Order: sequence, then C-alpha cells, then structure tokens
Amino acid sequence: MARGSSAFQRAALLIAALLALPWIVACGGADASDDDTLTVFAAASLTNAFTALGNAFEAEHPDTVVEFNFAGSQTLATQLLEGAPADVYAAANTVQMSRAAEGGVIEGTPVIFATNRLVIITPADNPADLQSMFDLGNPELKLVVAAEEVPAGRYARQVLDQLAVSEPLLERYPDFDGFNIVSNEVNVLQVVTRVRLGEADAGIVYETDVTPDIAAQLQVLSIIDRFNVTAEYPLAGVVDGDAELAAAFIDFVLSPAGQQILAGWGFAAPAS
Repeated sequence: MARGSSAFQRAALLIAALLALPWIVACGGADASDDDTLTVFAAASLTNAFTALGNAFEAEHPDTVVEFNFAGSQTLATQLLEGAPADVYAAANTVQMSRAAEGGVIEGTPVIFATNRLVIITPADNPADLQSMFDLGNPELKLVVAAEEVPAGRYARQVLDQLAVSEPLLERYPDFDGFNIVSNEVNVLQVVTRVRLGEADAGIVYETDVTPDIAAQLQVLSIIDRFNVTAEYPLAGVVDGDAELAAAFIDFVLSPAGQQILAGWGFAAPAS
C-alpha cells in the first residue's frame, strides 16, 4: 500500500514537471523578448543596405533587436500617418518625408544620409536591342517604371520628361508620341523583377538595385548626367517611438561605419 502510494506520488510529480516544461521554455523566450526592439520603416530600395546596417547595429547594441518594414516610401508614409508604430523612417525622397512631417508623425528634423542615381536595365538578352537611353523612344519598346507616387517613379518621369524633348531622341523617332509604359509598379524592386522575368524590354531603377546576385540577369545602360537625377534619402525619428534608440540608429547610419556599409551597396554620401 505504501509502495503504491509512493508510485502514485512519483507519477504525479512527473506529470507536474512535464506540464511545467512549456512554461519554462516560454519564460526563456520571454527573457529574450526583453531586448529593446527598434522598428525601422525603410524604402524598398534600401532593403539590402539597411539589413546590413541593422546587423551591424545589433552587433554594437547586443540588447537591441532591429525589425524592418520595407516598402515603397509612399506606402510607409501612409502607414505612419494611419498610426502604425515605428521608431525610424527612411524614405527615398524628401517628398514623402515632408508628407509624413506635415502629418505630424516625424520627430525632429530629417537628415539626408545617402544619395542614389538612376540607370536603365534590360533583360540579359536585351530583346529590344537597346543601345542607348534614346532608344526608349521606340514606340514598340515595352517600358516599366515605378508608379508616379513612388520616389523611383517620380525620378524616372523627370528623366523621361527631359528625354521626350531631346534632339537625339526626336531625330531617331520623328513621330514620337510618348513612351510605351506598360506597367507602373508599387515599388522599384517590382520594376527589377518584371525586367528580370522578361515581362518588359526595359525599366528605370536605381543603380543600387542591380545587386551582385542579379547582375548576370540584367544589362545596364547608363543615363547621361544632364538627364539623370540625384535621389536624396532622408532619415528621421518617429513621434511616439523610442527616441533614444532612434537617435542611436540615426547616428550609426551617419557614422563612418554606417556610411561605409551604404557605400558597399552602391549608395553615395550626401552632399556636404
């Protein structure tokens, strides 16, 4: 009888221990979640560079976890204006940053942390046989760009507006009546994808979008400086975010180490 009671007690203790195990594991997870989380909303064109910056920032701040939301700058600004929580906003142009600032969601004064330039891309086999930027005037060429409200789309249209009245283009295509834009994408990375998949003959993207992992799938044509534009990338903290963490991240992006990471992904330093 005593042995049976002892066995029952041991079994009860074992069951209790097994039931407690998930709670102990969850507590371990809870301890990990005690780390500070920095939420960064960043333009899609910053995906690779900011992922590298986030990893480097975490290495210097081991108690911090950096989480990113990458999308078109206009989408991110809308999310912030609708109350989405974030600590830092990095846009691909000053227009969307100003929109967020005017909506009262930006903390402090935005700072330009990088610049970029545009290029023309074609599939690797260049099916439309583009030889220069002026060949974009070919009415049969299928061109894809980002939508007008997207920074890359806005910049692309500035280039196209100048091209449309240029003498070299009009000499080649005397009956030119506008570019054959077949798609307007929600962000610049979608432009790259369409061209890579052969769904368009050409696209206009940032230089930094032609990353080493996809370079072999594309051909790149330069845009003459007088037709090109300089994209400025502003960065700022977000109202109601973690101001201390945001300031630390912004300082890191602007630091020599941060600028070196950005340069490694093809971004140029802001004008002094």
